[in-house]
Amino acid sequence: MNIRNSTAGIYTLGCKVNQYESEAIAEALEEKGFTVSSPDGKCDVYIINTCTVTAESDRKARQFIRRAMSKNPLAYIIVTGCLAQTSPNRLSKISGIDAIIGNGEKLLCASVAEELFSSGKKLTSPRIYVSDINSSEFEEMNITHFDRTRAYVKIEDGCESHCTYCIIPSARGRIRSKRPEAVISEVVALTRGGCREVVLTGIETASYGKDLPCASFADLLEGVDAIENIGRVRLGSLDPASINEKLVSRMSNLSSLAPHFHLSLQSGSNRILALMKRKYNKEQAMKAIELLRGAIPRVQFTTDVIVGFPGETEEDFLDTYDFVKKAGFLNVHIFPYSKREGTPAALMKEQIPEDIKKERLHRLEALVHCIRKDILENEIKNSPIKDVLIETVKDGFGYGHTAEFIEVAIPASDELCHETVTVRLSGTDGHKCFGELL
Repeated sequence: MNIRNSTAGIYTLGCKVNQYESEAIAEALEEKGFTVSSPDGKCDVYIINTCTVTAESDRKARQFIRRAMSKNPLAYIIVTGCLAQTSPNRLSKISGIDAIIGNGEKLLCASVAEELFSSGKKLTSPRIYVSDINSSEFEEMNITHFDRTRAYVKIEDGCESHCTYCIIPSARGRIRSKRPEAVISEVVALTRGGCREVVLTGIETASYGKDLPCASFADLLEGVDAIENIGRVRLGSLDPASINEKLVSRMSNLSSLAPHFHLSLQSGSNRILALMKRKYNKEQAMKAIELLRGAIPRVQFTTDVIVGFPGETEEDFLDTYDFVKKAGFLNVHIFPYSKREGTPAALMKEQIPEDIKKERLHRLEALVHCIRKDILENEIKNSPIKDVLIETVKDGFGYGHTAEFIEVAIPASDELCHETVTVRLSGTDGHKCFGELL
């Protein structure tokens, strides 16, 4: 069969970095002649880009592998991503997989797909392309396509924090940064292609440049800000320890930077943060928020929190509860702690019962809902005129986000999709705002 008549489907699990890498793989496949289509249909090649941040992530990866095999038992199956990097031998025992490719060489997926297709037959045991991730350089890749109005651009890979609950350093390796000129070139091409919002992301985004001789995170942001006709620029998750007065001062002068930051908090208890081996305490995290709030008008924050970490007492939880309340987060992604095999936290005593984790999660969710409702009502009252980037139109309504990452719905026709429009906010359901086009 000619590759020109063949289809490839990509299942992507996990973070925005994985999503970016899947898009780069898709473009590499198209260059080889494959047609990239939905993995939910019958394809000739399936690529499963895995996550391994939790045991549930591993389960979902295996589920997607089985799903691909059931769609087309004769299809070539390639597994890549974090689970492929950390557990290639375990994956190799799953019958039907043709290749396992690590995080250091993901673009091999396209070449391996071509080779498998040319051979004309499935393999009895998978080929394994997994190298030492700590010896890997930054894998040069770029994208020209983007989903709707927003594009994720990977600027950094790797993490050296070694938090006690996290397996990611083993899956992603040391900090590695994309050359600044390569980032600028990619963003220029996306902007010229009509992209209205670029999200600069990485495994530890603000660590960008630590491995480069003459480039810093702030330098890169200023370079992107200077691009002609650049739209909005957002940032991936930031470690609170990375926020300092010098960085905030330089950020405050950027015209393109959206006034919204996602800070990876995890806990508001100093005792739990120490057990997690995070690089900051709650006072430093609050100072980061206050620095940004003092320098950037109308800034909003979102965050991640883990409840039920081993040894978390009611007092520890209440520290987190109080921190979330004081910080006034627009949204909080709340995760009950989940044991991750191979991490120190999985071996800690005082594992918290599931019913207590669930109860704490629900209490924090209720608080976050109240905070978000108050924020949205305050915006409607005090700053109702907003520019909204319409991302989708469905059933007569356009949905998009303000620069502060407030979701807004307005009556809209298909013509407004992908456009930035000025809106007057008029109401809220506690989750998003409603408005009318001006």
